[in-house]
Amino acid sequence: MCVSFQIRSSQPHDQDLILKLIEPFVEQRLLIPRSAEEMSDLLGLGFVAVAGDELVGFAAIEIYSRKLAEIQCLAVSSQAHGMGIGSELVAACLNIAKKRQVLEVMAISSSGNFLEKCGFDYSLPGHKRALFYNTGDN
Repeated sequence: MCVSFQIRSSQPHDQDLILKLIEPFVEQRLLIPRSAEEMSDLLGLGFVAVAGDELVGFAAIEIYSRKLAEIQCLAVSSQAHGMGIGSELVAACLNIAKKRQVLEVMAISSSGNFLEKCGFDYSLPGHKRALFYNTGDN
């Protein structure tokens, strides 16, 4: 694996490669499945990491309001772990939030304290849980 990588804005032609990249994470239930339409929506504020001619990472930010945005679909191929790609993808998303003056960015992660290393903290220290309510069979 090439050690150098480049972060760039995601483009529509990246969609199939991104879906292929996240597939193992979806199978392991580490990421939620995305339809082609959902992925298309994420591409507008998404970033890819490219090493050589291979797409090795993806993340997107969804802005809900000036108060809140969420980093979504953060994935780095297993061959590219430890290269700083995840941190750079998070930084690219955070730069968008800062430019748009979003007050807070949230992220849901299954990867230990990775997000804490990127500067994230719990909104309510001591209350380290996010609770979700499923409204149906969506």
